[in-house]
Amino acid sequence: MAVVCLILAWPAENGSLAVKALNWSADPFASLPATPSPLTIGAGDDPEAVQQHDAEESAYYTMYNTSRLARLRLQLRDLDDPFDPATERQVLAGLAILSALGIWRLEARKEAK
Repeated sequence: MAVVCLILAWPAENGSLAVKALNWSADPFASLPATPSPLTIGAGDDPEAVQQHDAEESAYYTMYNTSRLARLRLQLRDLDDPFDPATERQVLAGLAILSALGIWRLEARKEAK
């Protein structure tokens, strides 16, 4: 069980397997509207760029405000790993070592009986 948790939580270059699974399960067919990006500084003078940005933002917030389930799906789709990957690897390696030592200790007690 500890190995499965370690595999699911281990961060790759673009996120852990567990986070990728959550992202995919929230939007498996990529049907949710994209998260609106901020309007760039120079694009404010271009009416087409502003209109396109407003349309993206409107589609996103319309979906966001429709229901709690839609809001949850959007939040899960955009979820990232909670920690820096280097820190997460160190914490997971430490937990793996502590789990291995705990299992070894429990097995030693079973053999002693």
